[in-house]
Amino acid sequence: MARNPRRDLLAGLTVAIVALPLALGFGVSSGLGAEAGLATAVVAGALAALFGGSNLQVSGPTGAMTVVLVPIVAQYGPGGVLTVGLMAGVLLIVLALLKAGQYMRYIPAPVVEGFTLGIACVIGLQQIPGALGVPKPEGDKVLVVTWRAIEEFTKAPNWTAVALAAGVAAMMLLGARWRPVVPFSIVAVIAATVAAQLFHLDKAVPIGDLPSGLPAPSLGFLDLSALGSLLAPAVAVAALAALESLLSATVADGMTVGQKHDPDKELFGQGIANLAAPLFGGVPATAAIARTAVNVRTGAGSRLAALTHAAVLAVIVFAAAPLVSRIPLAALAGVLIATAIRMVEVGALRAMARATRSDAVVLILTAAATLALDLVYAVIIGLVVAGALALRAVARQARIDEVDFRPDLPGEHSEEEHALLAEHIVAYRIDGPLFFAGAHRFLLELSEVGDVRVVILRMSRVSTMDATGALVLKDAVEKLNRRGIAVMTSGIRPGQRQALDSVGALGLLQRQGREYASTPEAIAGARAHLEKAGLLPAPGRIAPVIEKAFR
Repeated sequence: MARNPRRDLLAGLTVAIVALPLALGFGVSSGLGAEAGLATAVVAGALAALFGGSNLQVSGPTGAMTVVLVPIVAQYGPGGVLTVGLMAGVLLIVLALLKAGQYMRYIPAPVVEGFTLGIACVIGLQQIPGALGVPKPEGDKVLVVTWRAIEEFTKAPNWTAVALAAGVAAMMLLGARWRPVVPFSIVAVIAATVAAQLFHLDKAVPIGDLPSGLPAPSLGFLDLSALGSLLAPAVAVAALAALESLLSATVADGMTVGQKHDPDKELFGQGIANLAAPLFGGVPATAAIARTAVNVRTGAGSRLAALTHAAVLAVIVFAAAPLVSRIPLAALAGVLIATAIRMVEVGALRAMARATRSDAVVLILTAAATLALDLVYAVIIGLVVAGALALRAVARQARIDEVDFRPDLPGEHSEEEHALLAEHIVAYRIDGPLFFAGAHRFLLELSEVGDVRVVILRMSRVSTMDATGALVLKDAVEKLNRRGIAVMTSGIRPGQRQALDSVGALGLLQRQGREYASTPEAIAGARAHLEKAGLLPAPGRIAPVIEKAFR
């Protein structure tokens, strides 16, 4: 399975050292405790590595998932969170069987960047109570909780907690610049723990007792009567797990050569992981972009690295629980604050904001919605706004231009004949998409045709057409017909015929004998129509050419 087992084992050990404080911190932040974060890292980390679609992915509790879980814990309690995780696992497996993974590639980059920025802000704000050394206030809105925590701190300042959190965060951020390969998160946590023990810092509240092992699997938390009310949160958790896992796998592919993940298999692996984690008291899991990046950078080449990471964490759970229980909560808050800061890539945000005004709007809206609402709503809002702006941009590409039809006129003719035909015939070329986003503008432009007797619509350059576009075209033809203006079409593509036929536009043109394969044929049809109406003199020099065209 592994091309270089020794390198994979070393990468897995490194990732485990990085993941330990994160698993503890995210477990505490979720509201289920540090033991829940460790259980998730061990169980979900191992199963996602075995059954997932990426060789390099590392899964476990993440900040993004914590953001979603906090309000669920507040409303439904720990048992509700475990049930939501179980349901999310089922939904992820269903998505995998439906082969929905391939559609995640259509999420625009500004939505992803705004989503990441919003998550970073929420994670950082969630750590404020721990960093200030105050009990977490009631509430499920992070801004409200943060404000209440600051109010509590002003009443009874705990500078010990502030110093520990700030010291850990500073060591991680500065150390990463000095020696990027050193896992300063665990170094900083160990230093903070040693300082708290040596100097007897009573205000440095520790994690507390941890079980020396994983609990036996159980479904005791499951309340079948609550499944209906928990469906919406489960959908949100499953959507987030799918989104973050597939984004992480894409990032991992981009950091390597020759590695490519299977999106549907990855969804299946995350589904299995989320089915199992709640049985051991773990929170819902997803792939972790930061831990996956560490895994790749330290030379991982197979799933053995992610499995090693889970195994090392399991050993820590069994052998070092008493030591881990002494870690100050403020130190974990510092780890997560530094993690949130490192999630923000200023260069990428600046480039995205400068790309186009639409990209900047989508990025800002997604980030603001993440902070004010929740992650799933934020992604939906970002996708809707991005889609609307994209449709507007595409619709603006649609054009209808009056063109000179004389180059397509068969044979050679005098200027008098050209002028006579131009007096009664006008030709328009339609370029680009003719669909709901821009079709009505097309109708307005076409309805303003001047005093002519024949309109020729050249449609060979129409890139796409939907039912709305076909209806608008039909309406335009009928309005022109009521004004006594005949409409000829040329160059209708096979892909457009179904839409036109479904609304009756194609039949209308065919009944009137005004659909032609080419523009010269449409001009010949227009000339014949004018002669029949007595608007042109007897056929002149162009008559033999027209007659030849009809033979």
